[in-house]
Amino acid sequence: MASSSHNNKENSSSWTRMQNKQFESALALYDQDTPDRWQNIARIVGDKSAEEVKKHYEILLEDLRHIESGRVPIPTYKSTHDRNNEERSLKYLNQQ
Repeated sequence: MASSSHNNKENSSSWTRMQNKQFESALALYDQDTPDRWQNIARIVGDKSAEEVKKHYEILLEDLRHIESGRVPIPTYKSTHDRNNEERSLKYLNQQ
C-alpha cells in the first residue's frame, strides 16, 4: 500500500495549483451523471487526458476517505483574526 500511495502522490504533484483549481471548478460543473464527464473536465483543465483527470479524482476520493476515517488529521488553520492579534502582540513586544 505504501508504494501505491507514494506513486499516487508523485502523480498528483505534477498538477499545478491552477490546474487543481480548474479541476475543482470543473467537478462542480460536471457531476457524476454528465456524459463524457472526464473528457469535459480534461478540456477545462487543459494539458491532462481524461484518464489522468479520472485518476486524480480517484486519488482525491482516497485522500478524503483517509481524512474522514481519522487516519489523517485535519490541519488547524489560524484565522485572520488570530493572525492580526499575534501581529499586534509582536509589535507591542518590540516597542518595549
